[in-house]
Amino acid sequence: MAKQKMLEDLFHDTLKDIYFAEKKILATLPKMAKAAQSADLKAAFEKHRSETEGHVARLEQVFAIIDKKPQGKTCPAIVGITDEGAEIMEEYKGSPALDAGLLAAAQSVEHYEISRYGTMRTWAGELGLKDAVALLEATLKEEKATDETLTGIATTAVNQQAEAA
Repeated sequence: MAKQKMLEDLFHDTLKDIYFAEKKILATLPKMAKAAQSADLKAAFEKHRSETEGHVARLEQVFAIIDKKPQGKTCPAIVGITDEGAEIMEEYKGSPALDAGLLAAAQSVEHYEISRYGTMRTWAGELGLKDAVALLEATLKEEKATDETLTGIATTAVNQQAEAA
């Protein structure tokens, strides 16, 4: 009879999922920064890329805490979100609405990450993984801050530029 899956199994599977997602995001952010027309948006993407490198390092520490090898598991959700971003870059290249579309795609990524990191932090607490809780909480705070930065860029300039052109 197959072993019943427990919360620690789900935690490990979800950790592999978000690890894959962060690596995918690392590969995508430079393309988004290059495509962005707004200097503020370019800077936000570049800043988030360096933060994402830290997120990957923290996830590797969480893998070590649970005594597992860092490895990703294909995350269809992040593949779909990044594919949508690539489609926006292609379809809106050079248009006034490009940056608004890039922001929307980036915020989809952020909201996915906020959801995952919030869940992972809670599960780590329930599993008694205090060090993992701190690592996941640090990343969660950065993801929320990035989301707020993107919202600010959208509402103070980019959306108006897309509409006014």
